[in-house]
Amino acid sequence: MSLDKIFNREELKQQVAAWRKLKDAIILANGCFDLLHVGHVRYLRAAKNIGGRLIVAINSDESARNLKGEGRPLMPDSERAEIVAALSDVDAVVIFPEPDVRALVREIRPDVQAKGTDYTVDTVPERDVVTECGGRIEIVGDPKDHSTTEIIRSRERGIVPRA
Repeated sequence: MSLDKIFNREELKQQVAAWRKLKDAIILANGCFDLLHVGHVRYLRAAKNIGGRLIVAINSDESARNLKGEGRPLMPDSERAEIVAALSDVDAVVIFPEPDVRALVREIRPDVQAKGTDYTVDTVPERDVVTECGGRIEIVGDPKDHSTTEIIRSRERGIVPRA
């Protein structure tokens, strides 16, 4: 059941420790995941394909609002977490309140921080902490031509997204 994949921070640290005992690599991906779309699915599939346990950190409602603006997120963090946890590529989901995942990186020390193609290795906000903790950055997924913001703008202009 997907709800079994949703952890609080303390539970996640314990789960990561158990996976490390099994010699599993830890991969961290993060984002708001406001409306799940094909870009999210491709990003998470590519992150999982690195090899290991995929943890997805989801911005809390307040964190998403601070990043995306008033009126966002469209869905509450608990529902966004449940939807992402339902994906077969995802091993764990955690909600984080901070503006970025630096604190979480320090807590779980992922082997890989997977970021989407809207970043380069040099522009990843938490790059310094990832490398400080012994991890590496991987840029994964398809070109960033899908976003919830663009879906909303298209709908407001009466444009139906391409099939």
